[in-house]
This record gives sequence, structure tokens and C-alpha cells, in this order.
Amino acid sequence: QVQLVESGGGSVQAGGSLTLSCAASRYTIVNKCMGWFRQTPGKEREGVALIYTGILTTNYASSVKGRFTISQDNAKNTIYLQMNSLEPEDTAMYYCATRRSELGCFFGATFDYWGQGTQVTVSS
Repeated sequence: QVQLVESGGGSVQAGGSLTLSCAASRYTIVNKCMGWFRQTPGKEREGVALIYTGILTTNYASSVKGRFTISQDNAKNTIYLQMNSLEPEDTAMYYCATRRSELGCFFGATFDYWGQGTQVTVSS
């Protein structure tokens, strides 16, 4: 079945950087909506960044715009989330997700496949 495997999480101090990776298997990321979401205990999951890999359009949550960058590598079937200027408020479990449908790429859409998540902890 489809697998999304995240990696790259860890603990950093405020102001630091991390790059998350999401490798897909038994699934092509070409012409797909791929996204990063995050969740902390007791809070709803929130969308962080989206990329439609067909035409390379991106969308970001206002809280991360200008600090985070989502990108793709079709040859590696992998997407990335470069996170700079990290803040304690960015502490969360980060999940990669994708939609089967090639129509519509927005935070409120239904995402069919999810990874297991990678923890990011930012200390002040």
C-alpha cells in the first residue's frame, strides 16, 4: 500500500533550522497535492504548507509564511519542508499527507494518505 515516511525532525533552539523529508513509496508524487500538517496535544491539526507538484504552486499557513519552504524532488519521489527561524510555537508532530485526486489542493481538502509523523521540538 501507499507509504509516506517522514524524517528530519529533532530538537533545536529558537532561531534554528530543520529540514523535514517525506519519501513516498508505491505512489508517485507527480501531479499530486502534497502537504505538511502539524499537531500538538490537545489542539486540532493545522495545515502548514502545500505544494501541487504538477505546476509547483505552493500555499502556506500565515504563521509560517516567509520562514518555511516546501519543495519537491520528483526523481526521489520526495517532498521537503525547510524550516528556518524556528519558534517554540512551531513545536509539534509534523505529518506529510497527499490526496489521490488531482483536482484541488487546499488545506480544507480531504487528504487520503498520511505518514506516521516526525517530532519537532523548539526550545526558547
